This record gives sequence, C-alpha cells and structure tokens, in this order.
Amino acid sequence: MASTHGAEVLVASNRGPVSYEVRQDGSLHAKRGGGGLVSGLSAIGPHTDAVWVCAALSDADREAVRRSGGGRRLSVDETGGQQVRMLDIDATVFSDAYNGIANSALWFVHHMLYQTPLEPVFDAEFRRQWASYEAYNRAFAEALAEEAAQGAAVVVQDYHLALAPRMLRRLRPDLRIGHFSHTPWAPPDYFRLLPDDIAAELLGGILGADRAAFLTQRWADAFTACCHAVLGPGIPSGTRIGVHGLGADADFLRERAHRPDVAERMAALRAEIGSAPGGAARKTIVRVDRTELSKNIVRGLLAYRQLLDDHPEWRERVVHVAFAYPSRQDLAVYRDYTAEVRRVAEEINSAYGTPDWTPVVLHVKDDFARSLAAYRLADVALVNPIRDGMNLVAKEVPVVSDAGCALVLSREAGAYEELGEDAVTVNPYDITGTAQALHQALTMPDGERTERTKRLAAAATALPPTQWFLDQLHALDA
Repeated sequence: MASTHGAEVLVASNRGPVSYEVRQDGSLHAKRGGGGLVSGLSAIGPHTDAVWVCAALSDADREAVRRSGGGRRLSVDETGGQQVRMLDIDATVFSDAYNGIANSALWFVHHMLYQTPLEPVFDAEFRRQWASYEAYNRAFAEALAEEAAQGAAVVVQDYHLALAPRMLRRLRPDLRIGHFSHTPWAPPDYFRLLPDDIAAELLGGILGADRAAFLTQRWADAFTACCHAVLGPGIPSGTRIGVHGLGADADFLRERAHRPDVAERMAALRAEIGSAPGGAARKTIVRVDRTELSKNIVRGLLAYRQLLDDHPEWRERVVHVAFAYPSRQDLAVYRDYTAEVRRVAEEINSAYGTPDWTPVVLHVKDDFARSLAAYRLADVALVNPIRDGMNLVAKEVPVVSDAGCALVLSREAGAYEELGEDAVTVNPYDITGTAQALHQALTMPDGERTERTKRLAAAATALPPTQWFLDQLHALDA
C-alpha cells in the first residue's frame, strides 16, 4: 500500500496544523495552528517529504477536503509548505469517537475524574461508540499506510489514536512507528475501570508502535504497570518506552509577549486591577486555563477565598486574575463546570469586593495576547490541576514574567517532575494548604523569587518544541 510518492515523515493527530473558513465570496481561507508539533514538523526542513494526517473538524474543513478531490493532500502555505491529508470522517462516527470515547471515557480515566458511585457505565451505548472509535482509528491507519514511503517514520499522537499503531503495523510492517501520549497515564487500579477487553485493546494498540513515549517518567511507568497488570509480565511486542518532557518555546514567547497588542492588554489589565489603598501596586495571582475539569479552577477560587479569610491583610491588596477559556462546550458536564467557575467568582466578588476593588478579574473569552499580558504582570502563578500530562502554563509564565513570578504548582502536574524544586507545591484537593501556599508565594522575598524564576525558566525551556519533536524522530532511527 506504499505511495509511489510516499512521505518520509508522517504525523497523525486529531487536530491538524491548519483550519479553514469559508468567506462570504465562497473562497476558502486557511489559518495556521500553533503548538509544538507544527513547529517541530517545520523544523525537519523543506527538503523532507512530510505529511500530516488529521481529521476535518468543521464544515469548512470538510469543504476543503471536497474541493481537493477527497483523498488528496492539501498543500497549504500557512503550514510552511507542508503537506496535509485531512480526513472527512462520517460525522456520527467522529462524534462517537471524539466525544463519546476519547473525551468522555479515555480522558476521564487518565485524569481520574469519575465520580465512581455513579460513573462510568459501560453499557451497549458505550460499545456502539467504541465501534466508531475503532472505525475512526482505522481511517487514520489506512490513510497513513497510503501516504507513507517504504520505511517511513510515523509519529501518532495521543489518546484519540491509541489503536492506530497496531492497525498500521498490520497494513505496513515496514514502517517505523511511534506513539506519543500527551495526557497522564492512569495507574493500573484506575485503568482497569475499563472493560477488560477494551483495556487490552488500548494497550495492544499502542504496543503496535516501535516506541511509546510520554511526557514524564511517572506516566511511562504507569503505562508499563498497566501492561503488566492487564496483559501479563513484560512488553511482549518489544515496544521501547521513552520520555520527552515538552518544554516552552522561549524565543517565540518572549518575542510575542512584547508586541503592541500585548502592551495594550497590559494597560487594560492594570486598570482592572487598580491600586491598593495608599496608591501602592496590588499583587496579582494569575491563572490561565481552559475550563477543563482536570484544571481544578473552582478549587483554586475557593483557595483564594480562604486566603482572604485567613489573611484579611490581603483584602484590597491582591487581585486574582483568572482566565478560564471555555472548553468542550458541546458536552453538558463542561458547560456546567464553566457556569460553576462563573458562579464562584461572582460569589467571591459579592462577598469581599468594595467599590474600588474587584477581588477576582475573570475572563472567559480566549485571548492569547491578554494571557501573555497576565504572564508578564503576575506576582504569583497558580497552576493546581487535579492531574495533568504536563501543563505548559507552568513553564510559560516564568519565561515571560517581567519581574519574577512565584509558581504555586500541583504535585499532580507533569511539570512538577521538572519544576517542583523551585515551585511552592500543593496537594490540589487541599483548599487550606493551597491558601497557605498562595500566602507563602505572595510574601516570598524579591531576591528569592527572582532566583527561583531564573531556575524555573531554565528548566522550562530545556526541551523546546522543535527539539522535542526531532528527538522522537531520532529515537525511531535508533
């Protein structure tokens, strides 16, 4: 099934490097995506024939596929000239696979989010959706098999495509296949909430790769432990296990954070934050997250309220700048969570606010320039996820901060493995402990905060996105 003009390097992910919109005149407009994969694939150079296989996510994406003739590659200037193969997967199959299985089952397992007295329920509907998840993965495997040159390197991304490596291996045993997990991996006792056959299929799917890689050693060890618990001792396929701790892109962040639109946002934020009684600058506690259940935004707000109770001297002298950008609003549980974030923030402002002080400045509309402005202004960054594969915000804030920033960091974030020594560490469930950590961070001496920030920034940028991707390709060559 090798293509006569096959690609030497292929990336597969649910979301691709480009998205489309149909303009009023009927023309298609392509917009380049961000992130480490886009930068990394561009870094392999224009002389390497590379293809990115992804799903069409919108009606405009599907229109772009139709106009290209269906199963053909799209050549898009916005991706640096890289080739894209976008798959127009049946809408019901896609919804079942993406919302029903990937985001409502696998994400919940790996982030340990279930309220187990009531959920999960793996019934006939789940089995129907699982069949769609298999079909979705098969579509990717078949497209990759068609596009790849003999002996090509294929890097499959994340929990959406856990079955694809083994499916692809059966179609094209000549390929060098890697799988990378961007989420945590659940420990065996929690992973085995899944039906036994499904758990075995997921593990076996990833073990179809030559190499399975993770963001931290903790998640890699959990995967290995699950293999032993579900499939028996050893890794029978001979799959190698690797770790690549994705870092922040320092050059991009520092350049982007000093553009005029960020300066405008900083001025607006300073006006919202205001000044403390007597005219002194107020301290800022900054968080930037999607309203993802695992990010623990509500407990962060409750900890801030506890800080105001335990240390009333901070009233009118600190502001919690909370950017909570809506995520997965097509799922009811996420809409409810976003509403709860709003409710708690409003409750704090109502209980503690004064005519001259709004304790919580909450924004729920995504604005990257405003996020960078908050990074630069932050005295304290609050990153308290219940569980997180890495958490790049924890790495980005120290890189961008103007005057140094104390990092309050959950021990359940993957970033803790690299940053924990210079952060103020918290148990994400402990409201009182997190409030104490916020006080410690707010009162940290300037010199100590500056030195910690330098060390945090160095650790955060140790493996920038381009090198992170190239390291995975080189490891497949080993």
